Amino acid sequence: MRALIQRVTGARVEVAGEVVGQCGPGLMILVCAMQGDTEAEAEKLAAKTAKLRIFNDDAGKMNRSLLDVGGEALVVSQFTLAADTRSGNRPGFSTAAPPDEGERLYEHYARALAALGPKVETGCFGAEMAVSLTNDGPITIWLET
Repeated sequence: MRALIQRVTGARVEVAGEVVGQCGPGLMILVCAMQGDTEAEAEKLAAKTAKLRIFNDDAGKMNRSLLDVGGEALVVSQFTLAADTRSGNRPGFSTAAPPDEGERLYEHYARALAALGPKVETGCFGAEMAVSLTNDGPITIWLET
């Protein structure tokens, strides 16, 4: 699985003009299940996300995790993280998990993250979504299992 993690002061996702998920200070997480991924990888990625020390401590060093700061998370499916751009000008997405498998693993990841403690909201799998966020730092981290 792949995830693009952004430390945010807030984020939200809308479908057809309606807010379907949002978070306050914490993480905006774009997630993509790849072919062959399993629930175990979703759980490993969720644990890594929750424990990733990218929040400042009292000395201003990135030493605290989402769990340490009591942050929230917004998890949005993003199959385009599977983009293969090695040849041509049009990305290929054949390494992404099929839609039904991708949805199952995306939801499993969100549940696994929530089970670790943070408040988690999600987007709407497969929908055209408008995502807005305020990146804090800016801090953006790529994670992959």
